[in-house]
Amino acid sequence: MKTVQFIQTTPDLLQDKILQGVKTQLDDLKKTFQPKEPNEYLTRNEVAEMLKIDLSTVHNWTKSSKLRSYGIGGRVYYKRAEVEESIVELNN
Repeated sequence: MKTVQFIQTTPDLLQDKILQGVKTQLDDLKKTFQPKEPNEYLTRNEVAEMLKIDLSTVHNWTKSSKLRSYGIGGRVYYKRAEVEESIVELNN
């Protein structure tokens, strides 16, 4: 076990230095921290409305892997972020 001695430091000064260090670390974390946002799931109808396309196009794009679908209990869902990422920039 190591012993640490603080010379010419009062308990209040030590406490202030520790708090200052913690505050600096928290401020740095606040600048870079991005909270994780929950996935938003869309139905086929919502995707069709969002992209202004027919349900048959949503189906075809899913079958051709242009859109990735998820299912539960016979229902099909799409992650909003993935639908948005599937839109690519065109170089005209």
